Amino acid sequence: MSLVVDSSATLAWVYSEETTEAISEVLARLTDRGAWVPALWRLEVANVLEMNVRRGRHDAAFRDAALADLAVLPIGIDAETDRHAWGATVRLAARHRLTTYDAAYLELAQRRGLPLATLDQELRDAATAEGVILLG
Repeated sequence: MSLVVDSSATLAWVYSEETTEAISEVLARLTDRGAWVPALWRLEVANVLEMNVRRGRHDAAFRDAALADLAVLPIGIDAETDRHAWGATVRLAARHRLTTYDAAYLELAQRRGLPLATLDQELRDAATAEGVILLG
């Protein structure tokens, strides 16, 4: 696997108006070499898609199609996210004033020595401070 991808980068593929050249390159890299995500990734992505159904941005068919498309990508779910939640992850959250959800992506990238693909500026700032390579 070649990178860690967060929900902001993932959703930028789903919503074509948010897709940039950099995000397209991340998707190409992911498609070719795979990616890792913490266990909460599926819940985060599904939640955003469902909230956008409720807000009228798109319908349930769009949500379901997006989830089906994402399900076939070579994305590995990290089995160790929970074990680090009350240790390294919460310390990263405190040090950089991140949510623990965002810190989970940073912790995973650090632990696996992989670049992080995110569009979240606070997470990007924290990754830079921690010496994690950024994509996206």
